[in-house]
Amino acid sequence: MIISIGCDHVGFEHKALVISHLEQKGHQVIDLGAQSAERTDYPQYGKAV
Repeated sequence: MIISIGCDHVGFEHKALVISHLEQKGHQVIDLGAQSAERTDYPQYGKAV
């Protein structure tokens, strides 16, 4: 399964754990951001997902 995932700065650290778990289960993950813990607005990532 291909899964798209995204988050704002608040979820940045947790996103890596989720991606790792999904990949271990054999899923392909598309990371749509955020790419750092720098403050950002969630709507742009929600729209992308």
